[in-house]
Amino acid sequence: MTTPTGSLDAARPEPQGLSRQWEVLFVATRLGLTSFGGPIAHLGYFRGEYVERRKWLDEQTYADLVALCQFLPGPASSQVGIAVGIKRAGLLGGFMAWLGFTLPSAIALILFAYSVLAFDIADAGWLHGLKIVAVAVVALAVWGMARTLCPDRPRATLAILAAIATLVVPNVGIQVIVIAGGGVLGLLMLPGAPVVPTSQGAPSVRRALAIASLAIFVGLLISLPILRQVFPYEPLAVFDSFFRAGSLVFGGGHVVLPLLQAEMVPSGWITSDRFIAGYGATQAVPGPLFTFAAYLGASINGAQSRWIGGMFALGAIFAPSFLLVVGALPFWEKLRSLGSFRRALMGINAAVVGLLLAALYDPIGTSALVKPADFALALAAFGLLAFWKWPPWLVVILAALGGQMIGALSPR
Repeated sequence: MTTPTGSLDAARPEPQGLSRQWEVLFVATRLGLTSFGGPIAHLGYFRGEYVERRKWLDEQTYADLVALCQFLPGPASSQVGIAVGIKRAGLLGGFMAWLGFTLPSAIALILFAYSVLAFDIADAGWLHGLKIVAVAVVALAVWGMARTLCPDRPRATLAILAAIATLVVPNVGIQVIVIAGGGVLGLLMLPGAPVVPTSQGAPSVRRALAIASLAIFVGLLISLPILRQVFPYEPLAVFDSFFRAGSLVFGGGHVVLPLLQAEMVPSGWITSDRFIAGYGATQAVPGPLFTFAAYLGASINGAQSRWIGGMFALGAIFAPSFLLVVGALPFWEKLRSLGSFRRALMGINAAVVGLLLAALYDPIGTSALVKPADFALALAAFGLLAFWKWPPWLVVILAALGGQMIGALSPR
């Protein structure tokens, strides 16, 4: 006589306390090792693991968490993982969910930074191939985001104006001004979307803790730029740069590219070539795109410890995500019902499409597309990603090989 699977699951004791937190770490680490394909794919992996297989959440609760994290700045898929971890095993569970999902790709990118810095590969063809594949990846991101976030004339116009402003005024602070301007214009010009009722249960975070988290987030966002001017200490400047980038990313992980480029390259912390090559390599590893910060932190010129630099930058860029998820969970229903908030967010999302469009030209296009063969390789990579739906890691490998071939046939 066989026992139904459901009965076995019901009979198995539920983990409690620390056991739940280790369980979250184990499951998240497996996702961190296997979740290729970017944020949208990550949400699909999460749903399959957390909702269908383990039944930690029901469909509606998971959809509510996805909607919440789409509203917040930061990496949506990582924030969903943090929120699921909090729901399952409290605040430490949220940290475990982030750690497991993030650490595998962060370690891989720090090792890549070591290889780039340890060997004289500045003119290597395969490294140029990584810069070329970044063109294809960002072009695909702009295309997909534009169709979703700029479906009408006002938002498309806002995106174009944002791109023009970013290109015409190459100032470090222009990204912040463009994002803020998008929010103001969205608030004034765009219609709000209807609110869909949700079935979110009792909050997993106390309101006092949520308010404290939001206060810390706002306090750091305002005070860090001032402190780095008063105290010219490089680790403080690095923390400010990554924290601010993590706080202002709306619309997807790819948007972190122009924000970080404006902080890292003009300051002399990393060369433009190494910056773009690292972004290309980030497409070949599983997990969140924000782990690009680990590569950058490990690559900073003059860093005494590459590992400490990589982990420091990684913690700084994800800190806003923790603070915002913890701060927003108890207030989600009220927040999403504000029409003014939704209109401002629509304008911000349109503006970040413009930011990414500008980054596609400079620094990505101007750094990678040196000759016609480079453009041909970028088109091939775009076609494989957009129409043939090949996995990004495979396209990255092929682009690296293609860059090596171009370099061998026509030395630069």
